[in-house]
Formats: sequence, structure tokens, C-alpha cells
Amino acid sequence: MMINRFAYVIAAIIVTFLLIGCQTAQMSKSTESDAPSAKAESPKGTQTVKGINGWEGEISGSPAPGSHFTRLEIGMSMRQVTDLIGRPNDMGSYVTGKAWIPFYYGSDRYRYELLYRGQGRLIFAGGHMGDRSGHLISIIHNAQESDYR
Repeated sequence: MMINRFAYVIAAIIVTFLLIGCQTAQMSKSTESDAPSAKAESPKGTQTVKGINGWEGEISGSPAPGSHFTRLEIGMSMRQVTDLIGRPNDMGSYVTGKAWIPFYYGSDRYRYELLYRGQGRLIFAGGHMGDRSGHLISIIHNAQESDYR
């Protein structure tokens, strides 16, 4: 009787892991197929581009007159960006859903936002909490950007 219960518990654990694996595989396939091709223009004015060192990212909106954002490239490190255009008015960070995927060691577990008044937002991916070594993945041009997130 005890062996039957043990077999049911082991079978339930194996089925659970298989279902989780199938769901994870389906999620990764759907995100790959839903991704727009490089330099494709979406209806919202967001352009997907390839940057330096193979980084892919998005640029949305149009730059304000005299914006320093025109000097930036997708894939630049946060240090390169701040050395080039100066310190932001505000900044913050957050964890993405990929941080909770077991054995995911990719660069998109943490995101950092830098806000520049009158120019827009810059979003970086990579590094880890407390380590601001991420790379630029999104440039959001917004001439009405405020000082705070």
C-alpha cells in the first residue's frame, strides 16, 4: 500500500515538471515568432533596430530639437551613455519576469530607466541589482518628459 502511494507521488511530480517544461517551451516559441523583424516600423511609431555588438532594441517617437539622444546607439553601456550625454534627472530599476525563470542566465533579468527632462527615457537591460552595467535597449523620445518617474 505504501509503495502505491509513493508511486503516485513520484508520478505527480514528474507530470508537473513535464507540464512546466512544455509551458516554458511554448512561451519561448511564441515570443520568438511574435518578435518583429529588424528595422520594422510598427503602427505606434516604434522602430526595432540592431545596435552595436549585436544588441537589438527599440526607438520610439521623434527626437526633440537639440536632443542629445540622437548621439546614442542601441547596445551602448550605461556608463558610455552618461559620459556622452550627462547625468539623468531621475533613474530607477525594476525586475523583469525573466528573473523568476529557473536557470535563466540571460541579460534581461533587470531593467534600468534613466529620465532626461525634455528629451525622454532610456531603458537598459542587464547587469544585476546594484550593478549598473546594463546596455541600452530602448530610446523613448518625448519632449514633454518630466523630471520624475
